[in-house]
Amino acid sequence: MVELKTNAELALMREAGRVVARALSAVREHAAVGVTLLELDRVAAEVLAAHDARSPFLNYRPHFAPTPFPGVICASVNDVVVHGIPNDYRLRDGDVVSIDCGAELGGFNGDSAITFTVGTPRDADLILIERTEAALAAGIAAAKVGAKLGDIAHAIGSVAREAGYGVPIDFGGHGIGRQMHEDPSVPNDGKPGRGMRLRHGLAIAIEPMLMAGGHRAYRTADDGWALHTIDGTRAAHAEHTVAVTDDGPVILTAL
Repeated sequence: MVELKTNAELALMREAGRVVARALSAVREHAAVGVTLLELDRVAAEVLAAHDARSPFLNYRPHFAPTPFPGVICASVNDVVVHGIPNDYRLRDGDVVSIDCGAELGGFNGDSAITFTVGTPRDADLILIERTEAALAAGIAAAKVGAKLGDIAHAIGSVAREAGYGVPIDFGGHGIGRQMHEDPSVPNDGKPGRGMRLRHGLAIAIEPMLMAGGHRAYRTADDGWALHTIDGTRAAHAEHTVAVTDDGPVILTAL
């Protein structure tokens, strides 16, 4: 069931979104060669605590997961597409790092993700990240009243295909509000003009995940959470929580 939010509820989501943005900014600033993923998780946890926000990631257990998620961020490095568990891995020069973070504040959720490089970047990685951010921007631009979900999916998938990148089957964006994951699902590829019609008050997390190898398949790590590219090539992830409004799409997880 899709729940449309009132303007007051969207305002509450904007406050949760600001906390997420601050947490991601702090993590990015702290990330450096030699820093562990657990340290980055603690940085994000401190930001959430400072704003009296709860992590919707911590102890979350969807149907596919063998165990509850142990962190407040997903920390995905290099060939990990999404859902990387923060651990004692120390960042290395040239790593590609995707950080996904959520916050619940005032009964509503925000969800966002960024990808960046550590140390000296590879040109190919910078292009991958730029195209992932471009796919996100295209998806957001398509999130207009009267459009359809397929228009968002097509906008994202077109950017990925034109760059020769793949998007993982079965993983994409989602509705968001009182729960982190709500209806509807927001695919990262599809045909325009299909799916539900977008209305004022719809809040969705739009999150392209692009894989440099061009494949759509992935493999799941032994921990049951992390998704890896099947060929070991690198991946990037970008996400914003967005409100569909009569005045156009509004990003709720911007600083």
